[in-house]
Amino acid sequence: MAKLTINQVLQQAVDAHKAGQLQEAHRLYTAILKAQPKHPDANHNTGLLTVGFGKIELALPFFKTALEANPRNAQFWYSHIVVLIKLERLIDAKDLLNQAKSKGIKGADFDQLEKRLNDANKALSIRPDNANAYYNIGIALQDQGKLEEAIEAYKKALAIKPDYAEAYYNIGIAFKGQNKLKEVIEAYKKALAIKPDYADAYNNMGNTLLEQHNLEEAIEAYKKALAIKPNYVDAYYNMGNALKDQGKLEEAIETYNKALAIKPDYVDAYNNMGNALKDQGKLEEAIETYNKALAIKPDYVDAYNNMGNALKDQGKLEEAIETYNKALAIKPDYVDAYNNMGNALKDQGKLEEAIEAYNKALAIKPDYVDAYYNMGNVLQDQGKLEEAIEAYNKVLAIKPDYVDAYYNMGNALEEKHNLEEAIEAYNKALAITPDHAEAHYNRGLAFLIAKDFYQGFLQYEWRWKAKKKTFIQSVKPMWNGEKNQRVLVWGEQGIGDELMFSSIISELYTTSLKILVKCDKRLIPLFKRSFPADIIYFSKDLTVPEDEYDFHIPMGSLPITFRKSLDSFKKSASGFLKYDISKTESIKAQLMHEYGKKIIGISWKTASPIRSSLSRNIDLVNLVRALDNSNTQLLCLQYGDISDEIEAVKRDFGIEVIQFSDVDNKNDIDGLAALMAACDTVITIDNSTAHLSGALGLTTKLMLPYTADWRWGLSGNSSYWYDTVQLYRQSEVNDWYSVLAQIKLKSPRLKRI
Repeated sequence: MAKLTINQVLQQAVDAHKAGQLQEAHRLYTAILKAQPKHPDANHNTGLLTVGFGKIELALPFFKTALEANPRNAQFWYSHIVVLIKLERLIDAKDLLNQAKSKGIKGADFDQLEKRLNDANKALSIRPDNANAYYNIGIALQDQGKLEEAIEAYKKALAIKPDYAEAYYNIGIAFKGQNKLKEVIEAYKKALAIKPDYADAYNNMGNTLLEQHNLEEAIEAYKKALAIKPNYVDAYYNMGNALKDQGKLEEAIETYNKALAIKPDYVDAYNNMGNALKDQGKLEEAIETYNKALAIKPDYVDAYNNMGNALKDQGKLEEAIETYNKALAIKPDYVDAYNNMGNALKDQGKLEEAIEAYNKALAIKPDYVDAYYNMGNVLQDQGKLEEAIEAYNKVLAIKPDYVDAYYNMGNALEEKHNLEEAIEAYNKALAITPDHAEAHYNRGLAFLIAKDFYQGFLQYEWRWKAKKKTFIQSVKPMWNGEKNQRVLVWGEQGIGDELMFSSIISELYTTSLKILVKCDKRLIPLFKRSFPADIIYFSKDLTVPEDEYDFHIPMGSLPITFRKSLDSFKKSASGFLKYDISKTESIKAQLMHEYGKKIIGISWKTASPIRSSLSRNIDLVNLVRALDNSNTQLLCLQYGDISDEIEAVKRDFGIEVIQFSDVDNKNDIDGLAALMAACDTVITIDNSTAHLSGALGLTTKLMLPYTADWRWGLSGNSSYWYDTVQLYRQSEVNDWYSVLAQIKLKSPRLKRI
């Protein structure tokens, strides 16, 4: 038999309907709707059947779909309005009737609707004990956004029918619209006291608890909903969200999968599962999950946006930007996509384009705090500190408790050398979040720059949380000034910091019974020569037996006890490390034999991972052109792969920089110390070279950016850490020209940078 068309099946259904064969008619209408869910006649006739079965409330969605599919059909309007009147939802019926009139809808029975509606209103007015009527009025008012009036209508229904659970439930929804979350919970509890198997009330209560961040209670509410209604897909989805917020990502993913097992096209579940996978660091799986959401709903902008974030985390910045653009092609006013695109452009180093993206977000949503905040960060990276501070102030005008805006403003003010204002900004951040590690740490640096060493070094202890550094694993207590004890001192930062803080080792030695030092193994030969012979040394990669010591302390924590005032630095400032004299003499003889000139040791860049490190670096071309002199020879003290740079300055300018091959500048620190000591002067930027040279007591010229590291202070040309280090500072951001002009050995033509 040939397969029937939809129209043929519809005709069979109508014939069955007319013949009173209602179950057959229902079966045929259902078959049509399975093939074409929005078929207008099948929806309308199913609605009529549903009314005939006495399930009037359930008929409404069918009439609504029919009307949306064919808004010119008068019968569809008529049926919809009649059912609303039967349900005594008279406000909705009146509204629908007015819509029909405005569209010019007419029909044989249409003129009777106005009279029928008026009669229903009159009937209701003389039936003040009709709880359902007040309930339906409440629904209509709620649909119109008149929440306070809706709540009053529900209360009137409850005055007549105190066990009306649905009225309490809808009051809860209305309170939610008013953001009265406490009242929402109370309303749902009252509904559940009347109707304990009210799964929707448990689910909605869970959503409100989730919004209040009462995650455990929210999950319990969802579980109760699911105990009543095991296939409640939204409860699974919402519970997944709560588990995700708890950080229980594996359980969240499992719960989203349960939702998807019930409803395989649940795009929000795919999207949020993708977010959970992203939070786990499973970026490829997250992207695959977002693609599943997009396969179901190709215009799902949130999935594109979240996929862009995952691609950004993978470092695939170009693909991320392309994905954000796909979201914006669908939804041109999608501010989150503009903001996230700005972040990706920032990571690409395209700072001006990043600012443009943030401005597009702000043009759509002028109170978008994240866009202002991110723009402030980019402006700060550009050195536009005033503009950055202005952006942070805009954030705080909108959201006064945005703690990171205060924190970053403090950083910008510190870079501007406004220490008091910076400390005030950090204090405001800490007033909001007292355990904000970064604010504590940076406030400590501000105190140190201001030479308030006691407060500064106490706050410096927050580096463990702020920098997420790993603390030594030991059952022994931290040393806190105890006398005549066996103390393990361990290095916990870069080699420059270990050199600087090692200036205190001798003082600790005089108060202790025994000293053990755990440090970078490259420093051990130098330390053995420089400090008392009975100190025992361990490489950082070795475990020190705990029965060898009574207390331990990281090197960076020694100043709390030994560097409480400016005078306390004088004990080691003249130099505390000793180079190998014979090795130095040998190197010096070799250099004098080959070159016969004054030797200037130079270092020009750092491998430090901190954000501001690039501002310390100087172009080798500009440095050597400033220092080139017929009576001097430049000697490379720089570590790392720099042969190409040295060859380039020789090729382009005829200036030779000696690379002394007998010393590995990176791995042979003892040899590097001897090489430095063979120089007449060391000229360097802020890196480990500066600390090694200063610790050796060598004549050193240190070139500093406008905002120097805390240990060099804000002003002045001398260092309290090292007497022999002379400081040369930029007069404004990125102005190396003025620094080179101060240290130059002749008057070259400098290239501005």
